[in-house]
Formats: sequence, structure tokens, C-alpha cells
Amino acid sequence: MIKISNCPICNSEKHTSFLKCLDHTVSRETFQVVSCDACQFKFTNPIPDLDKLGQYYKSEEYISHSNSKKGFINGCYQAVRRYTLIKKLRLISKFYRTGNLLDIGCGTGEFLDTCKQANWNVIGIEPDENARRMAQKNFSLDVRPEEELANLKNESFDIITMWHVLEHVPNLKGRVQELKRLLKPKGVIIIAVPNCNSLDAKWYKEYWAAYDVPRHLYHFTPDDIEKLFKQFDLKVFNILPMIFDSFYVSMLSEKYKNEKVSLIRSMWNGLRSNLNGMKTGKEYSSQIYLIKKN
Repeated sequence: MIKISNCPICNSEKHTSFLKCLDHTVSRETFQVVSCDACQFKFTNPIPDLDKLGQYYKSEEYISHSNSKKGFINGCYQAVRRYTLIKKLRLISKFYRTGNLLDIGCGTGEFLDTCKQANWNVIGIEPDENARRMAQKNFSLDVRPEEELANLKNESFDIITMWHVLEHVPNLKGRVQELKRLLKPKGVIIIAVPNCNSLDAKWYKEYWAAYDVPRHLYHFTPDDIEKLFKQFDLKVFNILPMIFDSFYVSMLSEKYKNEKVSLIRSMWNGLRSNLNGMKTGKEYSSQIYLIKKN
């Protein structure tokens, strides 16, 4: 195990235990989430050795790598994804009709293929070999292992996306620096991450599925994202909700907390979370951050 001595955002050496969560997906091990005393950023600590992290993704329940359709929750995920893929394409089309797009952590390639069909020049980065092969086989996509990221040319992408990926990256600041290097001067970075300040996170506490330890190394709030990217002269210029995520996360959280899915409770808690997000403007269960160079 690797003990994190310094806060990944502010570098403070002081942090306190926030809660302990069970890995419900793979190992059934318990992991600690700590909160930085200086900036309140929350991160998993300690984390597995980096050469062992991949073992915690080896489950059919980890849908972004397996693309499984088994079970009610995965079935819901697949149905919603077909709709959200079009929404994501419309989002990037607000900035460019076409161009060069990089999707980091592209999984099995559905989003990349949607963009490819809309005449975007696409490249994917995916560390998991099985997911990478599925993307290549099913869609004939250019999907490369993570180490290839360093070989991509400076300022070569109009759009860079990371859909629920930043929370998985061990070298957080190094990755943000790399995003800045790869982005064209007028390009846009699109980051989607869970929000541990959402109402459903506060309701489910250690059972909140989006803590997803130890795969999720960091647990962001909007303030955390803004502070992090500001350090690299990158600006968050808009925050958008992912309204379906609260329902999906609530279904999983109900399963973890009560050992079964209560559809009524899941829908109610997801709705409550979205209504609270509407009130505050930035406390949805998951959110999209639009980022550009200053």
C-alpha cells in the first residue's frame, strides 16, 4: 500500500480521517478516505501499490471495462448511455463542428465511435487491455495504451474529454499539465467527475457508490476542480449537471447499504439530489466541467 503524505491539490501534510468505505465491486476490502485540513480536499489514503491497482478493475460489474448488460442496474446504464452519447456529441458540437478529439479513458469506445460517425478525427487512450481490444475490434478505433499519451504532439486537440476518469489517475497534477500541453490555444477540456458534496453523497455517506474505493483515488467538489486547474492557468468557464447519475448512483448505493435495490428509494433520493443541485447550481451527483486556457 502507498501512503499519501501530501494533499494532491494544496500539498499540505495534514489530513484527518473522513470515512471508511468497503470495496463492494471486487475485493471487499476497506479503504480510508481522508480530508485535507488545509483545503478540505478528500482523497483515498492509503492506496494500493500502482502495479496492483489494475486488479481492482477486474470485475464484470465494472461496466466501463466490461460493457456488461447483465442485471437490472447494468441494463439501466446501457439504456441511458445511448441517450447521453448523443448529448455529449451535441455538447462538443457547440464549440466545433468537427476537429481533433482525444478521449482519455475511453473504455470500450462507444463515445469515440459516436464522434467518429460525426466526422471527428478521434484518438482514444485506455489503460485496460481488454477494454482497448473491444474498442478496436467493435469500432475499428485508434485506441492506445496510457503510456502513448506522452508521445502525442503539443497543442494538437480541439477537444479533450475525460468522462469519469480524472478520479482514477494516480499522478493528478501531472495529468492536468499534460492536458494543457495537448490542448490547442482555443480548445476545450471536458471533465466529468462525481461530486462528493452532492445531497446523495451526504445521504448515503460511506455507502455512496461514487466513492468507489480504491478505484476512485480522489473525491472532488466544484471548488476542488477550480483550484486544481487554476494552478495550471486553466479556467473552469461552465459547470453542467449529469442528471441521470444521481439515479444510477442511488441504485448502487441502495444495493450496498441494504443488500438489495429499492427502486422507489433510489428514484426518490436521486430526484432529491437533482432538486438540490438545481437550487445551488453546482451540487449535482456528477457534473461536467468545461475548461479552457486563460
